[in-house]
Amino acid sequence: MNMHSNLKKIVMAALFAALACVATMSIRIPTPGTGGYIHPGDAIVILSGVILGPVYGLLAAGIGSAMADLLGGYFIYVPITFAVKGIIAFIAGLIYQKFGKTSKSQYTAVILGGITDIILVAGGYFLCEIPLYGTASAAASIPANLIQGLGGLIIAFVLYPILLAVPDIRETAHSFHIQP
Repeated sequence: MNMHSNLKKIVMAALFAALACVATMSIRIPTPGTGGYIHPGDAIVILSGVILGPVYGLLAAGIGSAMADLLGGYFIYVPITFAVKGIIAFIAGLIYQKFGKTSKSQYTAVILGGITDIILVAGGYFLCEIPLYGTASAAASIPANLIQGLGGLIIAFVLYPILLAVPDIRETAHSFHIQP
């Protein structure tokens, strides 16, 4: 792998980190009783793994999403968000590498990445919030997190072909998944 290729991957990961941060902060629908909010950032988390592959996807999704928490004043969530969103992108990337061999199976892999997001956002934040707020309050965030995850899946499914229409993104997506 040459230096140009590595630099391109780093730049693309930084771009996706910025997109994750902006998508998380741009549209916020407050969730009653939890102090949290629903946002479209999960779509970028899923697509980070799909397009950038597991490792770069983890870094882009984790850093971008954690930056949104940091900039938004949700300091206690920064490490939780980095871990949860990073793991989601990592798994979405693995699923895409394993099952995304044809055009049709690539869309299926995006959907499976979205299902991973739904499960890990709801479950991950629930588990991490138990010691912070108690079981009842942590459980109160599950419905909003399920809605957020479903929204992320739908938006990712819609954005996927649009992003792949950009030659540099398509080339990058294929270079991350065709490893020697």
